[in-house]
Amino acid sequence: MTRKQFKRRTGVYPETFTAMEAALQAWELDKNRSGRPPARTLSEQLLLTLEFWREYRTLSHLAEDWDIHESTAQRTIERVENALIASGQFALPGKKALLETTTAWTAMLVDVAEVPCERPKKSNAPTTAGKRSVIR
Repeated sequence: MTRKQFKRRTGVYPETFTAMEAALQAWELDKNRSGRPPARTLSEQLLLTLEFWREYRTLSHLAEDWDIHESTAQRTIERVENALIASGQFALPGKKALLETTTAWTAMLVDVAEVPCERPKKSNAPTTAGKRSVIR
């Protein structure tokens, strides 16, 4: 794939994908080895996570496409998310950083409360349409 096609498919550039993969490998080396090894490689796990983030598909659809169980897909996504957050390279700016921006926000308020339909009251006065036809 070209760089542009890769970005369109996964939501990140190939350089970012490589950095994410390196962070996952570093995290994998630091953890204790116990239990069964994963059926998917780290790059496949990362692709699964990026596909989940990019397309907002349900876990059952992702699991079907990747030929794994739904709970396995969920565990894989959570594990990749935790590893990327722990690396510190891919964290979003905090609340204080967002508050310190110099952006001037403007807002417009619109009152959209419901108002009952205004129409003439029913009366016996000869001004209503029904009374006019009777008077003539």
